[in-house]
Amino acid sequence: MTDRHLAVSGPQGLRVLRLYHLYRLVIGFALVLLSSSGLDGHLLDITHAQLFELGSWAYLTINIIASASMHRTDHLLPVFSLALFDVAQLSLLFYAAGGTPSGLGNLIIAAVAVANILLRGRIGIVIAAVAATGIIYLTFYLSLSNAAASNQYMHAGILGALCFAAAIFVQGISRRARASETLAEERAGVVANLEEINALIIQRMRTGVLVLNQDNQVVQANHAAVNMTGYDALIGRTLNPLFPELMHSLKLWESNPALHSAPIQSPISATQLQANFVKLQNHSNLQILIFLEDTAQLTQQAQQLKLASLGRLTAGIAHEIRNPLGAISHAAQLLHESPALDAADVRLTQIIQDQSRRMNTVIENILQLSRRRQTEPQQLDLHRWLQDFIQEFTNNSQAQPNLHLIAKDTSLWTRMDPDQLDQVINNLVENGLRYSAQQHQHSQVWLHLYRHRQTGLPTLEIQDDGPGIALEDQPRVFEPFFTTENKGTGLGLYISRELCESNQARLDFTPRDKGGSCFRITFAHPSQASA
Repeated sequence: MTDRHLAVSGPQGLRVLRLYHLYRLVIGFALVLLSSSGLDGHLLDITHAQLFELGSWAYLTINIIASASMHRTDHLLPVFSLALFDVAQLSLLFYAAGGTPSGLGNLIIAAVAVANILLRGRIGIVIAAVAATGIIYLTFYLSLSNAAASNQYMHAGILGALCFAAAIFVQGISRRARASETLAEERAGVVANLEEINALIIQRMRTGVLVLNQDNQVVQANHAAVNMTGYDALIGRTLNPLFPELMHSLKLWESNPALHSAPIQSPISATQLQANFVKLQNHSNLQILIFLEDTAQLTQQAQQLKLASLGRLTAGIAHEIRNPLGAISHAAQLLHESPALDAADVRLTQIIQDQSRRMNTVIENILQLSRRRQTEPQQLDLHRWLQDFIQEFTNNSQAQPNLHLIAKDTSLWTRMDPDQLDQVINNLVENGLRYSAQQHQHSQVWLHLYRHRQTGLPTLEIQDDGPGIALEDQPRVFEPFFTTENKGTGLGLYISRELCESNQARLDFTPRDKGGSCFRITFAHPSQASA
């Protein structure tokens, strides 16, 4: 006999065993009460009264001991021994009570049925066989001393057959129950696995996800939502005191679901967020699902699409313009070298060459936009990076520029592509030095690094003491091909702003009170990941 004959084990088997103990204890107390009160002579045709009383007490005593000592169903021998004893003891009481008229045969059938809940296969049939054999044999033995018992053979045979029927029926039901339980466990495992996968997907999403209950309490939040809002502990907290602007947008959306909410700013991380709302009806509980998108990332994605479209356009323009432009420039150079030209014609050919080179520079700048590589952001110490930039710029400059670095906070970090940042700062510094030279003998530029008081973001201002930009021209300074100089292409500031936006930074222009210009770069938070 092996443990594979056990039908149930573990917690479920323990529950069945406890019910089995309780059932046998109840039967034992009933039999003892019946024999001790003297009612057995009135209710039953007792053949051996003393044997019945002693057997009842023995049945109760042994069941009490078994209930107190046996608490496991993972081993076959104790379970089999318990079932075998139960059947044997009840068969003995069946004999003492006078056979089939006593009705104790029904208790034997019940014991066989319960035993086949715990046991499976042939080992359960063995218990039924022992019970049927005991009933028939004891009926025969009883008929030797009591002639009236000879009429009980048919009833005894029926009881024996019912023992086998009970065993087969219970095993069939148990087999189906086990199959259903196995299927339920497998499906529960699949559901749990799917829930785990869904939870992992939600946690890894770049879109912030918040789930609110009817009381506007956060019941679920992913990592993106935690990073965007700046709150480490969101679950279980009410939304209104944490994020009043988001709560206000939610109220507006509830009043008019078709209304598109305006961007809002996180009170801690200073991140601009776009919120979208969805109602979830879960039985009687109404929940609100909130999706949070970082507007900086949305802007960056739009920027990448715009640059891709510009790249396809400029590639066609370059092909169509550069070839004839090269021919024009070459022809003008040949004319310029001709000795037959007078001074006026030589000046005209020089104008053609100058404007051809300018046009070629414009095309090169446009192609630079289309060929610009993907940003590779890094964690940068802005103060140290600016010190290195000033030193390198000064060493590579033929003149001796005066660059002044003013830093109130020397521990400002951001996340940006260092090569693209170098291109932006280099362009702004060169513009500042050039305009400063128009007003002063010695040109100079100030680089003012600080932390913004309201947003807490790293900010850099590039200031010059030049003539400044006219009021009517200030709204157009970042437009492509807009320039106030004859030799300029009008793409420098446009490219600089595009590079900043690609790194989730912002470039703005503000006039100086003391004259000159100021270009302000607001960098992204150092923990802000670029797409």
